[in-house]
Amino acid sequence: MEDWSARQYLKFEDERTRPPRDLLAQVPLAKPRLVVDLGCGPGNSTELLLERFPQAQVIGLDSSPDMLRKAHDRLPTCKFVQGDIATWTPEPGTDLIFGNAVMQWLPDHPTIMRRLLGAMPDGGVLAIQMPDNTREPGLVFQREVGESGPWRDHPEIKAAPREDLPPPEAYYDLLKPVCRAIDIWHIVYNHVMASPLAITEWFKGSSLQPFLSPLDAAAREQFLAAYTEKIVSAYKPRFDGKVLLRFPRLFIIAVR
Repeated sequence: MEDWSARQYLKFEDERTRPPRDLLAQVPLAKPRLVVDLGCGPGNSTELLLERFPQAQVIGLDSSPDMLRKAHDRLPTCKFVQGDIATWTPEPGTDLIFGNAVMQWLPDHPTIMRRLLGAMPDGGVLAIQMPDNTREPGLVFQREVGESGPWRDHPEIKAAPREDLPPPEAYYDLLKPVCRAIDIWHIVYNHVMASPLAITEWFKGSSLQPFLSPLDAAAREQFLAAYTEKIVSAYKPRFDGKVLLRFPRLFIIAVR
């Protein structure tokens, strides 16, 4: 898959930064020494961590060169590292591993979460937030368009849809044996979008990327046109012409 676009992602920076802010508010740490922002993206979540824990060493980790460039431009004194979360191991003494909207992209991510938590010291915190929206129209339509167009037999298109997250009970049973406390909850956001077209723009910066990346320019436009047609039919304008994007997210905080 081609690189992620920090510019596209940040078109909705305020809305995308609200979930990591809500996650961070529940982290039960006062003065962590070493904090890692997994899948730091363009640095919006990293900036929150620096503000909350000014005494800590904060490291941002991401696989995307474009995201890391944007993050470094935003926070030039912060350390950013390119790496693969699936194989990454925290340094000894890592007090907080913070993962905002990244674990859902990884195959068998619950096992990775347990491995990371098990590698942390006593009192260390794993804080994770993931979109839990695979049954919402915005993502259902991505699968439908992917299965119906001329690209439907493309192996990367077939593999593009995200699977549903496991239920909270599954995370609890997997993580609780290696931690002393765990908190799991959902928040459903209703983001105010300027129009249905803005919803397409939102997902172009996230879950549409695996569908669009394998296609040439003409096919991308065809895919986006078919997708946007479905979006317009499902997301009706409110009295002021704006639309609400319903967006459920799952939050997990585990204390080693």
